[in-house]
Amino acid sequence: MKAALYSGNKTISVEEISPQKLGPGQVQLRVSHCGVCGTDLHIFQGHMDQRVKMPAVIGHEMSGQVASVGAGVKGVAPGDRVVVRPLDPCGNCPACQAGHSHICQNLKFIGIDSPGAFQELWNVPAFTLHKLPDSVSMERGAMIEPLAVACHDVRLGGVKKDDFIVVIGGGPIGMLIALVARQAGARVLVSEVNPHRLSLGGQLQLQTVDPRETDLPGLVENQTGKAGADVVFEVSGSAAGTEVMTKLPRTRGRIVVVAIMPQPQKVDLFRFFWRELQMLGARVYEPEDFEKAISLAGSDAFPLDKLISAVRPLDDLQKTLDSLETSTDTMKVLIKC
Repeated sequence: MKAALYSGNKTISVEEISPQKLGPGQVQLRVSHCGVCGTDLHIFQGHMDQRVKMPAVIGHEMSGQVASVGAGVKGVAPGDRVVVRPLDPCGNCPACQAGHSHICQNLKFIGIDSPGAFQELWNVPAFTLHKLPDSVSMERGAMIEPLAVACHDVRLGGVKKDDFIVVIGGGPIGMLIALVARQAGARVLVSEVNPHRLSLGGQLQLQTVDPRETDLPGLVENQTGKAGADVVFEVSGSAAGTEVMTKLPRTRGRIVVVAIMPQPQKVDLFRFFWRELQMLGARVYEPEDFEKAISLAGSDAFPLDKLISAVRPLDDLQKTLDSLETSTDTMKVLIKC
């Protein structure tokens, strides 16, 4: 079978390898599509060389079909259309014992700590699978994992109908958060500096603003009768985003930190005191978020396809990652495996 192997130094080679032996409790999947995400790009750039075992097959935003099942597996059969929730918790740590296995203290992320989906056949634990209805195409199926991130973020943020929401950062996750929040009945404002993303937000009928050209806190006050936003999502991972996020919420409003901050940021703690704000982190997803994402993906009214910039063959993964290092007009590229 074909597999794309990362061997360090920004090098991906597509090679013929033998499929791994299927173990008990595992399922072998025939991968259809796999999205390229920011984590894949970080691995490609060498930022996670101390973590991945090279040569490494990466990738985790996938859709596919069950090819075969290992001993002891029930509930899935060859031919089932599925996606993978790529988390492998230990089951024994305090987080797992408290019911928070998605943020297990010894969490293994499939596609980083173990082989991923940029290959034709992929073995995963059966407990990671979610079935796809026929109404969800394989292309849309490969968007389920990032959509589940957004569903998790919006759920933890407690977003409800008629809330005023600000999303700082209009990349793939930011746009998905905005769309999920709008689907929940919220009013949504997306703050972004990239012209292509601002244009795409407009095409998605989202209100967008470039904070370099417009006073963002002033705009939020103007649109909320000087109350402020109910929930603010920081998805940019930037110092500017962290600085402005505390200026936007109403009294007892909420800030959800979604971005992975590359280094500690200055945060205006006085605003937390003054307005009795709440801040929470949101990481990955839980099973219910995948089920919500699958439900949304099955709706023609949810514009998931508009976030797919291109679909390319597995042989083009090196070229795709090279281009993503400098691209300013790409949202989500899917690789057909």
